[in-house]
Amino acid sequence: MWLPNSDLPKSATTDSPALASAVASESSKISAARTSLPEAPIAKSEATAESSSIAIKPFSNSPLKPAMERPVPTPRQQKLWYTFMAVGHSAAAFDAYSTRRAISGNYGTEGNPLLRPFSHSNAIYAATQVSPAVMDYVGRRMMTSSHPTLRKFWWVPQVAGAGFSFSAGMHNYALTQ
Repeated sequence: MWLPNSDLPKSATTDSPALASAVASESSKISAARTSLPEAPIAKSEATAESSSIAIKPFSNSPLKPAMERPVPTPRQQKLWYTFMAVGHSAAAFDAYSTRRAISGNYGTEGNPLLRPFSHSNAIYAATQVSPAVMDYVGRRMMTSSHPTLRKFWWVPQVAGAGFSFSAGMHNYALTQ
């Protein structure tokens, strides 16, 4: 089995000058042929490492435009949204107070099955604030929607939630009088 150690021929260990010059001329022919050959292609892993080190430059320095822009609420809409938020949470607190008062005076029971476990403790005040918070979120998403009809009626969830809470609170208040 023949396994070469290198591409160059082994140096001659002979006393003959003719043989030594023949070996030297052969090795110079091999090295001359090697320099005239093209270089081997670069491996893919080396090519990607070189190309990834080059910084990617944008076509221009201007910022990119988003694919879709959400409408920005006007200052008037902002003020109304915060007002409706305060009214909705206040109406929910009034509903919780009147419900707790009606239940502790044995005038009735909690009609909402989700709030019934909280009706005999002060936790009802925190539990009733979940619905207005959800209505605030829905109203805000409608206010900044790209759909024109939803933008027109963004105030409906907050006003409806506040109205229901206030009417339930008035009902409970009338029971205790």
